[in-house]
Amino acid sequence: MALIPLRPVLEATQKYGYAQGAFNVNAVAQAKAVIEVHEMFRSPAILQGADLANAFMGGRVDFANGTVQDKIKGAANIGAAVKKYGENSPVPVVLHLDHGRDFDSVTAAISGGYTSVMIDGSSLPFNENVELTREVVKYAHERGVSVEGELGVLAGVEDHVFSQASTYTNPLDAVEFVRQTGVDALAISYGTMHGASKGKDVKLRKEIPTAIRECLLHEGLFCVLVSHGSSTVPGYIVDEINALGGKLANAHGIALEQLKAAIPCGIGKINVDTDIRLAVTRNLKELFAQRPELQASASIGGIYERLQAKPEQFDPRAFLQPIMDTVMYGTVPDDDVRAVCGCIERGVKEAVGTLIVEFGSVGKAPLVEPVGLDEMAWRYRKAGI
Repeated sequence: MALIPLRPVLEATQKYGYAQGAFNVNAVAQAKAVIEVHEMFRSPAILQGADLANAFMGGRVDFANGTVQDKIKGAANIGAAVKKYGENSPVPVVLHLDHGRDFDSVTAAISGGYTSVMIDGSSLPFNENVELTREVVKYAHERGVSVEGELGVLAGVEDHVFSQASTYTNPLDAVEFVRQTGVDALAISYGTMHGASKGKDVKLRKEIPTAIRECLLHEGLFCVLVSHGSSTVPGYIVDEINALGGKLANAHGIALEQLKAAIPCGIGKINVDTDIRLAVTRNLKELFAQRPELQASASIGGIYERLQAKPEQFDPRAFLQPIMDTVMYGTVPDDDVRAVCGCIERGVKEAVGTLIVEFGSVGKAPLVEPVGLDEMAWRYRKAGI
């Protein structure tokens, strides 16, 4: 099955009352593992490449300073990996841009094979956010690519997204935003936070998605709500990282019970990144602890050195720089690198598999209509969006 746009997956979540996890990837091995674990559970799959992930996959180790050209190259690398493992998959696979910063980021992603994009204009005044998002919707829908917008600001840190405080989404503003832009999905602020330090006992304001959902239904507007900053930050993985020499403090996520309770309120797509980072980092630390001879490996010893030098870090991009060809293209030159790839894949499957089950997408693959980009573009034109 060819990769599909996000819209058919969203329609299935709304029709059948479940949520679809959307999982960020920063390496070919991660993309492979995400697709394989979704196949295992017969679930549709949404793989996400963040704007800066595209820069990293383009070979820019200082990815925060990535150029448009870096992102074009990286988007093509992520696109090639997802097509390799997803194009003939028995489950529907979506490749989605997470937190696109501007129009150039969106066009870079689409040129690389992304079938869905997010444009994050949440830091802009309402009218400017509408204008930017509407421009992206016009460009993307003409190509059959689905679009997610954002309204409201989440606290926390993730890549270039940073805010000290949340600004909750106003339900009436959300309806007007959807009406004026024609987005397929809308990320809202209702109490989640980016990063691994979300605070203890976070309570989500479920009345916000409930009100938005009811207002959209009343107005006859289609749009599925998205929960960003929704990593659960499993405490047992944090403890295992710290037992292996890590120094992660105040690491708390969103309770699974809170996220699951938000699904009937209209949340149909739930973004997760930090859980994967933590599981992969834990596995890398375990590898070098269990096989100390690898600490001096010519090919992966540099990963060990970075793990030791940055005990407070849990983003694998900070450690995997010595094997960038493997990250970008999936090449495996020796058994030591193969061992690292195994760590990555096992960590991804552990984190992602748990949430596929919890969010309710197990066995839902047959419920998603297999719509290609050309067909989706025709449907958008017919609907006038």
